[in-house]
Amino acid sequence: MKRLFLYIIACLLLCGAARLSAQSQAAYYCLPCNNACDTIAFDAPGECPHCHMELIRQVVEERKRLQNDRLKIAFYLQDGVEVLDFAGPMEVFDYAGFDIFTVSKTRGPVTSQGVLKIMPDYTLDNAPAADILAFFGGNAGAASNDPAVINWVKRQANIRHYFSVCTGAFILGKAALLDSLTVTTFHKSIASLQEAVPTAKVLSGVRFVDNGKVITTAGISAGIDGALHLVAKIRGKAVAEKVAAYMEYDKWAPDAGLVTVP
Repeated sequence: MKRLFLYIIACLLLCGAARLSAQSQAAYYCLPCNNACDTIAFDAPGECPHCHMELIRQVVEERKRLQNDRLKIAFYLQDGVEVLDFAGPMEVFDYAGFDIFTVSKTRGPVTSQGVLKIMPDYTLDNAPAADILAFFGGNAGAASNDPAVINWVKRQANIRHYFSVCTGAFILGKAALLDSLTVTTFHKSIASLQEAVPTAKVLSGVRFVDNGKVITTAGISAGIDGALHLVAKIRGKAVAEKVAAYMEYDKWAPDAGLVTVP
């Protein structure tokens, strides 16, 4: 009887070890690039032969979880939006495997800086739910002073993060999302944002400020820093570093921002 009991215990331990081993198996994958190679597992480090991204080591189950947890990011674009404000973070989030879609007030094309024509994916009336809402500078006053836009922002539910670049912070401020927070914006708009949101503490000299749910960044290139920070926060620092390296963005300074809430 005792032998049988020990045999059963041994079998249970072996089964548990085998299950744990299977769950902890690792392989090498490219950074998520929204192509078919996202699902290919390689057995050695190197470069993906399809997208040419560097392969990173990930536990198989974790990779599957990330593929099933593709956060949706809504980029709100107003007419006159600064192209680098949104294009830099868009590239960061895309390489990190997030699903990005654009939203504007109307279905017609948005003109960025009087040059680039952009056809939004959705309008305020038919935009799907998002996990992250992102706002950008360049004629941001047109959006922050538009009740239809602000009411749309306020209606969004279950948002995990709000993200702004440059004067996109004014849109968050008008929606009462910056009240009593420490934030930042374009260096020439610090005083104006402080006046618009008197309960906030508006900082200069920082690339981004992370309040946990709300992340605001300074102008243009600082949006890339803030986006990389958010990727590191969600996907891990190793993924953010690989994204920065792939983009040849060698100016990323992770400590150049302020994190008030982890």
